[in-house]
Amino acid sequence: MIRRLLASVAVAAFATAAHTSVWAQSAGEARVLEILKTTPLIDGHNDLPWALRQQYGNDVYAVDLTTDLEATTQLHTDIARLRAGGVGGQFWSVYVPASLTPLEAVEETFEQIDTAKRIIAAHPDVFGLATTADQVDAVFASGRIASLIGMEGGYSIDDSLALLREFHRAGARYMTLTHSKTTTWADSATDAPKWGGLSPFGEDVVREMNRLGMMVDVSHVSEDTMLDAMRVSDAPVIFSHSSARAITAHPRNVPDRVLRMMPEDGGIVMINLAPGFVSERVRAWNADRAGEEARLKTLNPGDPTAVEAGLTAWSAAHPTPEATLADVVAHIQHVRQVAGVDHVGLGADFDGIGSLPEGMTGVDAYPRILAALMDAGWTEADIRKIAGENLLRVMRAVEAAAASKASERPSLAKPTAG
Repeated sequence: MIRRLLASVAVAAFATAAHTSVWAQSAGEARVLEILKTTPLIDGHNDLPWALRQQYGNDVYAVDLTTDLEATTQLHTDIARLRAGGVGGQFWSVYVPASLTPLEAVEETFEQIDTAKRIIAAHPDVFGLATTADQVDAVFASGRIASLIGMEGGYSIDDSLALLREFHRAGARYMTLTHSKTTTWADSATDAPKWGGLSPFGEDVVREMNRLGMMVDVSHVSEDTMLDAMRVSDAPVIFSHSSARAITAHPRNVPDRVLRMMPEDGGIVMINLAPGFVSERVRAWNADRAGEEARLKTLNPGDPTAVEAGLTAWSAAHPTPEATLADVVAHIQHVRQVAGVDHVGLGADFDGIGSLPEGMTGVDAYPRILAALMDAGWTEADIRKIAGENLLRVMRAVEAAAASKASERPSLAKPTAG
């Protein structure tokens, strides 16, 4: 009888603790959502236009974005989850692959801008196009999600500053200088270097972006390119979707040497959620798998079936690790510790990555992330900074730099042979 009584007490205590834990988590997220009613959470990078291109032929009506699509599609983004996530501003990435020819890249980037604008036009009660910080504030104040456009990959300008200007006129407000491949004027983090950073024409590109009021995005670029861009730019730079290399040793992440320069530069590092960028275990697993694939191709030349079978067996013996919320928080905390709370933001890369950290399925994940930061001691003022205030400050600094150059003529620079 006593044992049964003690057991029942223990069960009751466990149930109470579990209920308290769930309640505390929900209360933390509810508190975050209250904060986000008056400060826009602005994500720096979302590839929904590319996902619609790849999966639905660029038809923005092919899926009902007003509903929660988690159970019925592979999409990370829909209006229901944007609202649940407290998103107040979104940079829609207009990505195209680095494998395209220059002419193809130009054409498809303009098509991606068109897709982003068609998403906005299809839901005018939800989205509003914004090209300045003041417009972000105005759209957010109207109860809608401020929608901005960011280009991903400098190859899309085909070495033409005239095309850069046309992309700016079309609404693009940042350009990632490279993607996965080194361009004709800038070194990528994931390709062989050619310039030791920026070429002379690459420096001209940065200067013209400053004149236009277009943010210089140094996600995807080599460390030397980061340093060159920060040296040349008269305005703060951004990392629209990167994490901390000291936590996860991926070349796409930002090294401490650069993080320590962010206070002087004035820029922002917007944390990416890609498991291989935020979890060292996942990064190492990916590297090991790539090594095994290379080994199998050497052993089985011209036999892709054998290679696939070998990879399947290897994966069965080496289960894929998962990234976690704690991994994401570790990156945010590190950037804050090294660069400062004024230089950290969020750029998840939703719909541009194949998997997400454990327990995160889409754009509704932000309250969970921010609640975890509050549990770690972040104040309401801190949360407002990472959510959107830091990025709006950078946007205004970039706009001010452009205003100071209003009398300058458009650059006619061309790349030189080399």
